[in-house]
Amino acid sequence: MQQVLVYSDSLTWGIVPTTRRRLPFDARWPGVMEIALTQQRHSVRVIEDCLNGRRTVWEDPFKAGRNGLVGLAQRIEIHSPLSLVMLMLGTNDFQSMHPHTAWHAAQGIATLVTAIRNAPIEQGMPTPPILLIAPPLIGIPRGPIAAKFTGAADKSAGLAEAYRGVAAELNCHFFDSGSVTSASAVDGIHLDADQHQTLGKALAQVVAGLPGVLSAPAT
Repeated sequence: MQQVLVYSDSLTWGIVPTTRRRLPFDARWPGVMEIALTQQRHSVRVIEDCLNGRRTVWEDPFKAGRNGLVGLAQRIEIHSPLSLVMLMLGTNDFQSMHPHTAWHAAQGIATLVTAIRNAPIEQGMPTPPILLIAPPLIGIPRGPIAAKFTGAADKSAGLAEAYRGVAAELNCHFFDSGSVTSASAVDGIHLDADQHQTLGKALAQVVAGLPGVLSAPAT
């Protein structure tokens, strides 16, 4: 069985917009993806490491532990051998307490790629390929998180193209989630249940098509 690590934030954790509830695994996009890959007869286990509020490389001034760089190398070590690491971060880089732009978030993602590739994995285990996933465009923030994301849409402009450039420069795979889904119409940031379904099924096709990542389907 091959293992895929998903390293992300609340968009993938499965928070239900405007609540603190969580969708079950089979309704979150990593679970939807695993089910779809299994139905294609791939032997895959999807490991989620998704934390609400996680940034790429910055601290949250109000909550500890949201810097995505801290401990990342050890997570790679813990879960190795890995066939793929999927990185979907950046949305929280644009919270109202930060002045960051798409360029800053892209530099943060590039730093995470370097950390993954330099992780102290056991000798003989592969350095996993990386799929960079640009989050969907931020909409108009609504509900309890509106103040937290004031101005986020403008600051995040051009994020997908910035990530695409990093992926090309660092020889990573790339997928723009905005090509298949928008952010939730309910809160403008997260994903609704149907959007998790759409994204998970799309990413199953992407992952299955990555050269040399997954073994051939079982016969």
